[in-house]
Amino acid sequence: MRILGISAFYHDSAVALIEDGQIVAAVQEERFSRRKHDAGFPFQGIQYCLEEAGCTLKEVDHVAFYDKPFLKFERLLETYLSFAPRGFRSFKMALPIWLKEKLFQKILLSKNLQSFDADVDWETKLLFAEHHQSHAASAFYPSPFNEAVVLTMDGVGEWATTSVAFGRGNKLDLIKELHFPHSLGLLYSAFTYYTGFKVNSGEYKIMGLAPYGEPSFKDLIIDNLLDLKSDGTFRLDQSYFDYCTGLKMTNSKFHSLFGGPPRSPDNLLEQRHMDLAASVQAVTEEIVLRLTRSLARETKMKNLCLAGGVALNCVANGKVLRDGAFERIWIQPAAGDAGGALGAALTAYHTHIGQPRAHSGPLDLMFGSYLGPSFADDDSARRLAAIGANFTLLNDEQTIQKTSESLSKGRAVGWFQGRMEFGPRALGGRSILGDPRSPTMQKTLNLRVKYRESFRPFAPSILNEDVADWFELECESPYMLIVADVAEPRRKAMTKNEQALFGIDKLNVPRSDIPAVTHVDYSARIQTVHAETNPRYHQLLTKFKADTGCPVLVNTSFNVRGEPIVCTPEDAFRCFMGSDIEILVVGNCFMRKEDQKSKLEIDYKENFELD
Repeated sequence: MRILGISAFYHDSAVALIEDGQIVAAVQEERFSRRKHDAGFPFQGIQYCLEEAGCTLKEVDHVAFYDKPFLKFERLLETYLSFAPRGFRSFKMALPIWLKEKLFQKILLSKNLQSFDADVDWETKLLFAEHHQSHAASAFYPSPFNEAVVLTMDGVGEWATTSVAFGRGNKLDLIKELHFPHSLGLLYSAFTYYTGFKVNSGEYKIMGLAPYGEPSFKDLIIDNLLDLKSDGTFRLDQSYFDYCTGLKMTNSKFHSLFGGPPRSPDNLLEQRHMDLAASVQAVTEEIVLRLTRSLARETKMKNLCLAGGVALNCVANGKVLRDGAFERIWIQPAAGDAGGALGAALTAYHTHIGQPRAHSGPLDLMFGSYLGPSFADDDSARRLAAIGANFTLLNDEQTIQKTSESLSKGRAVGWFQGRMEFGPRALGGRSILGDPRSPTMQKTLNLRVKYRESFRPFAPSILNEDVADWFELECESPYMLIVADVAEPRRKAMTKNEQALFGIDKLNVPRSDIPAVTHVDYSARIQTVHAETNPRYHQLLTKFKADTGCPVLVNTSFNVRGEPIVCTPEDAFRCFMGSDIEILVVGNCFMRKEDQKSKLEIDYKENFELD
């Protein structure tokens, strides 16, 4: 039985195809369209998934959509009515879009699906899951657990903003919800907006900025914006926010409380903005820990699954893990709305049809999240030759050897191998790699390769078998969704003068044997690499360890700021020629920047809107 899951029309459109409970393919539309967070109907994603499964859309048994538009429209109407006459301007802007497109999404979906096959009555094949049901399913069903508490936290679905479900076998029962407008995701987005970053895109920047500041506003937030209970449930004082009725996240009362208007994206970051980031991060961690502790006490369960956009907050995830209320946690790597496509398909298969769960793989049923397109060497070579690339076609052993040599010499390497990752993290399939021992690598990659803010940290990839020797982590973290500290023996003591530094001044102080992946608070967002799910990347790390004694590499996504992660060999070569990446390895096609034709160089960083 084949089921296609779709998320679309809001942000991060995606498609997933499952067959007899196994995930065949999953991909975000942005990777094909090259538009970051593309919200359009995922035509290209569907075509790819069908090709990967070797079937036509007519041979798919059901198509499942990740939320219920009528419930969402109900929330829109009730919200505007409860705040009327405030918010009439935004209501007037939203209503025509809903009446034209979103309210009648079953018709719109059927029409778009007919472009693949017009002879099918698509309305009878369409199924709809609730938004948080899709998130919860995406977290529980692929997890290695037969029984777990499932906690979903995001901005808002139809009504739910935080929900709890119990998963047992193929059953997933939603038991309680926190409803809009009381939302942890929207609270975090409000501070994202207020500190000058883009909502639904810049939240991870707040998380990266937080260690440069002090949580000096934490009590102000809790005392004024929140009515926070001991079990982690809360209400937000809507008099400080504008997201219910306006076109902004915050209002003048919020601005007065925190000392001024929102930062313009063009203005420099100040210590105050870093302190605000640290404060909302601390509040988020406090809420999440209260929720998880109370759930552990209530349920006596040992396993926790997480999904929703807030589950991408890997600092909070690390705190939950170390807190020990649950023995094991598992986080859906595509925890945001893209993962809803997968959750909708799994909900249809297990809940609607009642099919049993498949057995998990070495770690889980996500197969390392390598669920996107791959390219054979002969296909890559043909594509690269057609666009003028100069490359050498090596064998497997030579590729690993030459790449390790390049990394040990301090070169930035574009690494394009195997199937593309599903979700926001590059996990060694579409990655830019570097030597973590270099004290200048973080700044080089941020400013000259990624064209992004200098304060943003990079993640380490490490051989799973070596993780406890380098980090204070004793479990797997295959999806780069857990933050832990660098192990004490690997740290470098700071001088008194260095300890006295504030804010961005901390950036250039090497803190460990692997300074390029050690954040200013000694933390790192860790990816453990497993031979079972990514043998090629595991081999490279093994070779780099043999060459240098270090089983760690800098791993950042293969793109520049504002660009989706590269999908094809052509995408990889364009990014290579438009940035200061020095080596490109596409399968066994090995390229050096100095060997390329100068006429192929492009001003790449201007091609994409800043995120």
